[in-house]
Amino acid sequence: MPAKSKAQQMAAGAALAAKRGETSKSELRGASKSMEKSMSEKELEELASTKRKGKPEHVDRR
Repeated sequence: MPAKSKAQQMAAGAALAAKRGETSKSELRGASKSMEKSMSEKELEELASTKRKGKPEHVDRR
């Protein structure tokens, strides 16, 4: 599943780094914190590797 926005892609990247131990889990906030807990490393990789070109900054939650 590709990321729908730049914000989602960046949050997934932060969560992936924490899951791999590259950054501290205590540094995570908001969406990246819940992503780290609920998603597998493979799912986070897929979201984080999405190209950002042409993506909106944020997407409405509707």
